[in-house]
Amino acid sequence: MPDELWERIEPLLNRLDPPAATGRPPEDRRRVLDAIIFRLRTGCQWNHIPGVYGDDSTIYRCFDHWCKVGFFKKLWARLVKECDELHGVQWKWQAADCMLGKGPVWGGAVGPNPTDRGKNGSKKSLVTDGAGGPLGAIVAAANVNDDQLLRQTLEAIVVPRPRRRKNRTQHLSLDKAYDTPTGKRVVAQRHYIPHIRRKGETPVPKAQRTYPPRRWVVERTLAWLSKCRALLVRYDKDPQHYLGLLQFGCALLWYRRLLMKLARH
Repeated sequence: MPDELWERIEPLLNRLDPPAATGRPPEDRRRVLDAIIFRLRTGCQWNHIPGVYGDDSTIYRCFDHWCKVGFFKKLWARLVKECDELHGVQWKWQAADCMLGKGPVWGGAVGPNPTDRGKNGSKKSLVTDGAGGPLGAIVAAANVNDDQLLRQTLEAIVVPRPRRRKNRTQHLSLDKAYDTPTGKRVVAQRHYIPHIRRKGETPVPKAQRTYPPRRWVVERTLAWLSKCRALLVRYDKDPQHYLGLLQFGCALLWYRRLLMKLARH
């Protein structure tokens, strides 16, 4: 883990999970986080994490506790806020979409995947800024319609959206799965200008388009996150654990953007 990232994590961890004043010596939290990153990227089982990272039961216990206290979401929010202070969040154009994936045989937030012969699966619902930076994410069963998840996804945005003004409108790009009364109502209630692909609409040829494509950024971000094996296939039966890994993956994407912003200042 880079020193710059640990400098942002350590104060947050000390506030959310202060080390005990008495008892056995505390675990090396930085090494535990390195182990969680290893598991996020490889998708291995907890008891297959290499011993160089420490005891696997300790790593799992820390991860479980940090999910419960909301550490990964708060880290994500902190990095987004820091980028926003450097004008690194593109609020004007946002996009939302979902992605299906394989899930465990049993557990919370799993259901029959309509695209995988009814096998159990989960769905990630994500909203991003105009450059693809993830702003909010939730996990649901694979058989829940995309439009039914839009409200929760927008409510999950980890930092407050800028106030609505005449010269600071916010647009939301969505595919045809959201072309429903529910999807349109949620967009209106959240004060977005909607850009929803209509069902049955004929795609406009590339040469005739008068506007740049906007929705592809969320699809690209979902593809980026899927490079993490623990997110591509859900191995965690507890949806809170899977969501914690998803939030950590989103936080790492923002850390990468923050480094680029700081390099330009």
